[in-house]
Formats: sequence, structure tokens, C-alpha cells
Amino acid sequence: MLDIKVIRENPKAVKQAMLNRNKEIDFTQLLKWDDERKLVISEIENLRLKRNKVSEEVGKLKKGGKEPSPEVFEEMNETRDLIQEREKRLLSLESRIGDFLSGLPNIHDASVPVGKDEKDNKIIRYIGEPKRTSFKSKYHWEIGEKLGILDFATASKISGSRFVVLKNEGCALERAIISFFLDAHKAKGYNEVITPYLVNGASMFGTGQLPKFAEEAFKCATDDLYLISTAEIPVTNIYRGEILDEDNLPQKLVSYSACFRREAGAYGKDTKGLIRNHQFNKVELVKFVKPENSDMELESLVLDAGNVLELLGLPYRVVLLSTGDTGFSSSKTYDLEVWLAGDGVYREISSCSNFKDFQARRMNIKVKYKDKKKELLHTLNGSGVAVGRTFAAILEYYQQEDGSVVIPEVLRKYVGFDVIKNK
Repeated sequence: MLDIKVIRENPKAVKQAMLNRNKEIDFTQLLKWDDERKLVISEIENLRLKRNKVSEEVGKLKKGGKEPSPEVFEEMNETRDLIQEREKRLLSLESRIGDFLSGLPNIHDASVPVGKDEKDNKIIRYIGEPKRTSFKSKYHWEIGEKLGILDFATASKISGSRFVVLKNEGCALERAIISFFLDAHKAKGYNEVITPYLVNGASMFGTGQLPKFAEEAFKCATDDLYLISTAEIPVTNIYRGEILDEDNLPQKLVSYSACFRREAGAYGKDTKGLIRNHQFNKVELVKFVKPENSDMELESLVLDAGNVLELLGLPYRVVLLSTGDTGFSSSKTYDLEVWLAGDGVYREISSCSNFKDFQARRMNIKVKYKDKKKELLHTLNGSGVAVGRTFAAILEYYQQEDGSVVIPEVLRKYVGFDVIKNK
């Protein structure tokens, strides 16, 4: 959430930042509410001073054996009623201000390219080169179904479209990818946590999923709980409402979870295979850092996410998202896009973002320095990386002309075999 002080002090700059995100926002009403809020606070303070002064006079009279006049009690009651009335108005104003601010996206970092959509994203670098084959590459769902490791028809019968049943070596490969990711990131200094897959509304609000993306979430109406779309939500909320000593930063956490997304509005796009399912597995990286270090920590986060793809031998590229393509809560985002040989294109497999103090303000997470000063810390997160999309990339990149798939060397100790062959 944005600090209203930033809007008040730099209205033109903030308005332009919103325009750069394809949002035209009029802050006039917000600032009027804020002006009135300050006035109401001042009125409440003055009324409380008046109440306290009258109460003090009443106390002196009673101590001296005198009974206050009826007019004094009437004045006290009137002051009490006025305080209650102004407090209700203050709550109403703060609610309106909060609702307005909660709908505003983060302000983009100065280094983010200004653009309308993904066409204006900037390719930063390529890592690895796609290999050429003497045969036409098949799609991962074709490979997986023929090998007997992916079953979309049965999943559709059980649950509906955009689900999959993994079978035989496919189960071993999925587990292997997860274990490999966790081990690789722990070797880089991340501490593993396992968190709930169901979270409350406060947790969803804290990371920016609510109220903006309510339609994307699966909600358990009876319990007022949400299935997580990413482990970022519960992991970042671990420190909600807490103050961390600067000596305990950065905090680097890694977490595996199943993830659940409606993918509302994505119909007809990447609907076949493992790219855009309603349920999928992912390993998430989350950082809590001092504000002065967050730019550096984002760059290292991108390297950590990319490291597992390099160890798997999968070509990928790093893309800096434009203002029009950057997520709601993020100030700056790099996408890692893995090579999918079936289509011959790069597809997103990780988003690494610096949220600066946007999420920390919503969750009230602060850092305390040695001089006792406190301020909101910065949060970052990135997929490390999406498991299903890695599964798909491996099938397509390591497919052989006879339909078999060679297992990347780093995964062989986890799966116990070198090749998945046709039955």
C-alpha cells in the first residue's frame, strides 16, 4: 500500500506513475478526505482536552465538598456525545482512505521501462542456447501421454479441465524437481519453511491479493479461508505485525507448496498441458531485507532462481518487465523465461520482484536499527521455480527421436533412473 504522504507531497509524480501503469487516478477526493481526517483528529483532541479540564474541575469541587451544577454535567455529556460523533466520522474517513489506497498499485522503480504491456518489456540477457535437433520437437503433453506419465483425461473426469494426473516415472520426476530445487536453494543460504495452503483474508490483503485479485482465488466460503495461489502469501505473512532487528536481516526463506489459481480471463491461452493449470506445484523464495539493500537483493534473487535452470541445463532468458506489465504489488520485476522446444518459444517460469515497502506497510513489518530507529523493511519474492513448467521444459528439451526423455544429470540421484522410455 502507498503512503498517503507520498501522494500528498508528490501528486503529479504519483499520478504519472499510475498513468505509466495504464491507470488514470484522480486523487482530489482522497486528499479532501485526508484534510478532513486531520481536522477531525484535531477536533477530537480539543474536545478531549475540554472533557479532561471539566472532569478535573468536577473533581476539585467534590474534593472540596461541593456538588457541581447541572450545567456542568450537561456540558460533560454534550462533550462526550460530540467526541463519539467525531470518532465515528474519523472511522468512516479512515475506512474510505484505506479502501482508496488499497486499490492503488505500487509505484514503479525508476529503472523500469515505461510501456503499455509485455511488448515493451526489455530482454536483459540469454543464458544457454537452444539445441537443434534432426527431428521435429513434440509438445510436452504429447510426450508425457505417450510415455504414460501424464494423464489429462482422467484428471478432467475427476476434477475438470486444467488438471493433471501424474503417473509412474512422472511422479518420481515431479518429486525430484521439488527436492532438487529445495536442496539447491538451501545451499545458497535459504531456510526452508512449510506453511499452510489455506490462509485468512488478512494474509491475502497483506501481499496484495485482496481486494484486487479476489476473482483469481479459490475461497472456502464456510470458513472464510482462501487456497493460496503462491507460497509467497503465507511465507511473507510469517512476520506480519512484527519488528525485526537489523542484525537478523536479510531473512531468506524457501518454501514448497501446491498452488491454486482460477486463471480467470485466461481461457484459450496455454490451456493445453502443464503451463496454466488450476493446481500446480512451486518452490518459492522470499526475502525480508533492509531498504538500502533491496535493489542488490533483487539482482541476487534473479541469480538464485536462474541457478537451478542452469544446473538443469535448460536455456532461459531474463526479461525486465515494463510498467504496464509489472504486477500490482511490485515495484520492479524480472521474469525468467525458459525455452520450450515444442513451440520454439520462451515462456515465463519465474517472476522475481522487489515490492519495496508496499507489502510491509500492509502487514506492518518493520526493521529496528541499532540506534533504535524503526522503519518499514522491504520484501522480495520469486519463484524458484515453477515445478510443472520445469517438468514441461525437461520433457521438451530432453526428448529423443524415439520418444524417450533423458533425465538431466542433477536429477538422476533423486529419481534413480537416467531415461524415461516408451512402454
